[in-house]
Amino acid sequence: MLDRAGRSVPRIAITLEKKLAGCTVFITGASRGIGKAIALKAAKDGANIVIAAKTTQAHPKLPGTIYTAAEEIEAAGGKALPCIVDVRDEQQISNAVEKAVEKFGGIDVLVNNASAISLTNTLETPTKRVDLMMNVNTRGTYLTSKACIPHLKKSKIAHILNLSPPLNLNPLWFKQHCAYTIAKYGMSMCVLGMAEEFKGEIAVNALWPKTAIHTAAMDMLGGSGIESQCRKVDIIADAAYSIFKKPKSFTGNFIIDENILKEEGIKDFDVYAIKPGHPLLPDFFLDEYPDTVTKKMESHGAGTKLKEEQQPPSKPPSGAVKETFRIVKASLSDDLVKATQAVYQFELSGEDGGTWFLDLKNKGGDAGYGEPSDQADVVMNMSTDDFVKMFSGKLKPTMAFMSGKLKIKGNMALAIKLEKLMSQMQAKL
Repeated sequence: MLDRAGRSVPRIAITLEKKLAGCTVFITGASRGIGKAIALKAAKDGANIVIAAKTTQAHPKLPGTIYTAAEEIEAAGGKALPCIVDVRDEQQISNAVEKAVEKFGGIDVLVNNASAISLTNTLETPTKRVDLMMNVNTRGTYLTSKACIPHLKKSKIAHILNLSPPLNLNPLWFKQHCAYTIAKYGMSMCVLGMAEEFKGEIAVNALWPKTAIHTAAMDMLGGSGIESQCRKVDIIADAAYSIFKKPKSFTGNFIIDENILKEEGIKDFDVYAIKPGHPLLPDFFLDEYPDTVTKKMESHGAGTKLKEEQQPPSKPPSGAVKETFRIVKASLSDDLVKATQAVYQFELSGEDGGTWFLDLKNKGGDAGYGEPSDQADVVMNMSTDDFVKMFSGKLKPTMAFMSGKLKIKGNMALAIKLEKLMSQMQAKL
């Protein structure tokens, strides 16, 4: 008997009708998060999983290694081959591919999941960070695909799946984080090119989530509480599995997780939510109608341009901004300071504007008018009206940032942490 990859397998693997039984799935970045979720989904079918990742020792804030992932995969019913792979290193990629072929006899599916991110603008992105994103996202995807393709061409179910977005050329997705967008779109361009180059031999597609996905990395970026706005990694794993079931003729597609699962008959997406019923954070790069995205964002409380900045008033202003900071200051605590460890500076334009600060680094915290006593970790520029709306929950920070109404300089991870404080304030503002 032959499996779906065309290799001889025991009869039991056929009778169970598991789509990936006996197939070999090579996954980059599979030690945790989305990569591991896809691996575990395939393992339940009895697939062979190549864990191509660089983590051999657990990070304090990012649990999971290639070895712990291998244990979970084996427990789920699959076979695992943990390989130390930094996708920036072509030799490490080649070594892992050779080991996979030697151990399992071939490669049937490649998942290019490894990725690096920095949501910083051009002047705030160090060259070292640019190189990291380009080398991991674009170059790493290209080199791993190149190494696997000769073996994929021998498989009857050959698939390459890149975790990358649709190629949306709306300037909205470039102006705030140009380097990251270029690097991520490089992965998508690999789909565009390789789908045509290997049409009929290998299916090459991209998969992207409609909403934010909760991972340990997301916790590091957004801090505690961000998970309520996210979906579980399971939705990506289920969507990927649906793609793997497709024939080779299903190629060159840029697939959104929710859309393909709807085609599979899934109607209840609350099962994927960390907190069912809670509003979800939309993922980047998605707008159904690019020409009208601005109007859509405005309907959610965001706009397209900052108002002209005005000189700060000579004396502390009164009104809604002052009242907002009064409430914020009254809500500060040592626990909040300990959890955040950041100083925020707000440059507000318009009536009652000026420089304001929120100190969540020093004991007890502080907030008020003027510059902070310590150098700010994050500087935010926006209008006074939008500032009040943002803290009161009427304006989504993500929408404001993506549309350009909120400008951010400094540590983006700490900027995201501030959203937790905003959610706590909403009941009081």
